[in-house]
Amino acid sequence: MKMSIIYEDNHLLVAFKPANMPVQADASGDTDLLSELKAYIKQKYQKPGAVYLGLVHRLDRPVSGLVAFARTSKAAARLSAQLQSREMGREYLCVAQGTAPQSGKAEHYLLKNEKTNTSSVVSPQTPGAKRAKLEFERLGFESGLSLLRVRLTTGRSHQIRVQMKALGFPLWGDSRYGGGKPGEQLALFAQRLHLRHPVTGEELRFEAPSPKRFPFSLFP
Repeated sequence: MKMSIIYEDNHLLVAFKPANMPVQADASGDTDLLSELKAYIKQKYQKPGAVYLGLVHRLDRPVSGLVAFARTSKAAARLSAQLQSREMGREYLCVAQGTAPQSGKAEHYLLKNEKTNTSSVVSPQTPGAKRAKLEFERLGFESGLSLLRVRLTTGRSHQIRVQMKALGFPLWGDSRYGGGKPGEQLALFAQRLHLRHPVTGEELRFEAPSPKRFPFSLFP
């Protein structure tokens, strides 16, 4: 699936990020979502100068799904406050290896290694460790794989990937944490996003259709 605009007004933009596209420019030099959206706004509205677009939250490069952006600095501040206060909700679909429980919660402390861009579970006393919380429910099971819906309480780097591995259910296709093989695509999808409009206060809910690719295709 290519990048697409899900919602747009003068204050808020919600877009669909394809897998393997970075959210913002990185050392790879590959086309990124933020730059593409700025170019889109500049062309559509004939903006003469630089385009402002605030990135409110991120998705890992291999993850596809919904991402919210702010069209103004005021909207960016208000959306960021929602994210920090957990008013903004994010739900993911993922396919994990093994038979996961029908439902569960996880709380760990994670430490990010900036040099390797990886996170690991550490003790709460570890300097720089950050608490990570999520909950999940199993939606299906097929061929030794569990389809899960995951709700984030916190937003840490690689959080779902690291915590599910710690629980004994690494994500399918995760070459960094789950033993994924070359050519496999990480089975993690940002499907649902709900937030309050930064100006009107209206409750907004967005949902993208489930991926058709394997291994999501195992589950009707």
